Amino acid sequence: MSQTRYTSTAIFLHWLMAIMLLCLFCVGFYMHGLPLSPFKLKIYSWHKWAGVTVFLLVWLRLIWRFGHQPPALPAGMGAAMRALAHVGHLALYLLMIAIPLSGWLMSSAKGVQTVYFGVLPLPDLIAPNQDLGHRLGAVHTALNYLLAATVLGHAAAALKHHLLDKDDVLSRMLPWRARS
Repeated sequence: MSQTRYTSTAIFLHWLMAIMLLCLFCVGFYMHGLPLSPFKLKIYSWHKWAGVTVFLLVWLRLIWRFGHQPPALPAGMGAAMRALAHVGHLALYLLMIAIPLSGWLMSSAKGVQTVYFGVLPLPDLIAPNQDLGHRLGAVHTALNYLLAATVLGHAAAALKHHLLDKDDVLSRMLPWRARS
């Protein structure tokens, strides 16, 4: 018998990270325009803590995913759509790794150490270099916009499956759906 829905752990991690990524994107967009102040520094710290948490959670998700086979894609899905689904998921995972890493690199280059929850100092990944820090900031921003576009595509594909194809691709990831 094949699995028809994701595990409770996979569903929890999916939605936790979806909420965290949305919040991180909004906070990142908001904090960028703030004038330098203690409030802005506090928001930056919170943003960095959440980014490190996402970085750790994506590795947990990958470990869980490698140990737990996801449900099969619908039988009627064509080869091109299957390939697109796999590429989309791969892009999401790569971006969820690359974005926090680019933020950590940017902080290191700007000479601002990341201190997780204000307690655990993380090592700087590269030596301070303000010019490189600004370039890494641009990379961090571009990767975030790419993630936003990829997430929108992911959500649109899920809605297409639900509304047009009338299959269970969306419902098997919903936390409130009854177990099959």
